[in-house]
Amino acid sequence: MLHHTTQMTRPTDPLGSRPRQTFLNWTYEEQPTAWSKADVLLVGIPQSEPYPGEPSPNDQSRAPDAIRQMSGQFCDGLENWDFDLGAPLADVMPQRCVDGGNVCWNADTYLEHSARVRDSIAPVFAAGTQLFVLGGDHGITTPVLQALDLTGTSVHVVHIDAHLDWRDEVNGVRNGYSSPLRRASELRCVTGMTQIGLRGTGSARRPEYEAACAYGSNLITASAVRENGIEHVLEQIPRDIPIYLTIDADGLDPTCMPGVQAPSPGGLQADVTLAMLRALAIRQPILGMDLVEVSPAYDIANQLTSITAGRLLMAVLGASWAQGGGFARRRIGASKHA
Repeated sequence: MLHHTTQMTRPTDPLGSRPRQTFLNWTYEEQPTAWSKADVLLVGIPQSEPYPGEPSPNDQSRAPDAIRQMSGQFCDGLENWDFDLGAPLADVMPQRCVDGGNVCWNADTYLEHSARVRDSIAPVFAAGTQLFVLGGDHGITTPVLQALDLTGTSVHVVHIDAHLDWRDEVNGVRNGYSSPLRRASELRCVTGMTQIGLRGTGSARRPEYEAACAYGSNLITASAVRENGIEHVLEQIPRDIPIYLTIDADGLDPTCMPGVQAPSPGGLQADVTLAMLRALAIRQPILGMDLVEVSPAYDIANQLTSITAGRLLMAVLGASWAQGGGFARRRIGASKHA
């Protein structure tokens, strides 16, 4: 994700951990020690490591609550028929869906904050709870994947974004929004990655492109998706391993998600992305998903970006837990071997 440089403020200003509205009116659970008892957990992570000269908290830190506030728009009610799911969401959702609020920055340093995020989330992955995360900028992906790494579980990372996000550092910062896929490549839990929707120019230079290729990341441009279709994309994602999914809002076309700080024309369309996510979530377990880089101040009046974000989350949630869904099968398999 590429941003313009602006004035920096201290990153320790707390954001309230309890949201004004929970996601889909799920039960709010404040205590991280109880999160692993859920079948599905959603949390907001408003902040990552800031870059010098940029505001912190940035506008993306407002996105978790902005998306939650539009729950009534992207889901009229759990009992209402959902034509994308082919059923009401209530028919496919598991019993224990929890909103854990926001894991806020109330530490003196980024390392302390990221450790708090990591240590709060690791037991969730270890318990077999499916995790959904609302960012925040793309730097929030790093401590979430570090939490997964603590469990020893292997995943293939599927990344939807206009930008490569492989910078090793920017002005001495190694955990900001330009580096999450580089940091992911360093983790034992990540066995490979497929990056989808790439286009235009961003923070990546030739060294970052060459580093991604040397690692073995499968780079799929937005134009390649249009030319070859989603089946061609799915064929390139390994089937025999769980998925961690990270979606930058600017991976979609600005006509679908205009509320981003670095819009790039020619992105993935919402219907194509939704179909791809549903197919992937049915085929194999998506252990965790984050959606990042929604910038509410840049959204249009009807908050289309937050609504689209909600629909992307619902697509993965619904397909994961529908009969024959990838995560539902994983849970059944785990219970048989318990």
